[in-house]
Amino acid sequence: MRFYMPTNRAVDWLRTPRGLKWAVPVALVATPAYLFAMSVCATLIERGALGYLNVLVLLFAWNALKFAVMGVMTPWLLLCQCWSAHQEKRSNAIGATSVMVNSGRA
Repeated sequence: MRFYMPTNRAVDWLRTPRGLKWAVPVALVATPAYLFAMSVCATLIERGALGYLNVLVLLFAWNALKFAVMGVMTPWLLLCQCWSAHQEKRSNAIGATSVMVNSGRA
């Protein structure tokens, strides 16, 4: 099912450690692009275009919100990622110190 939802796949990739550094630039480009597409479709509808374009307006609005939220969440996700890496590094250093102390007593 994910094959038919490319923006969900993009957001999933942006949440990975490799994708986090690209999340803000992608959000800064994708959000206005989707909002522009939404406004174009809404303008066409007002001028008498087919009513099925309302579905596209909703889709563009949803995708714009998705990327905007991802852009806002990214600093928090980066902070959590750095914090967990720091905690892991610290626990490894403490574990290595205790092994050295224990091996020195034996």
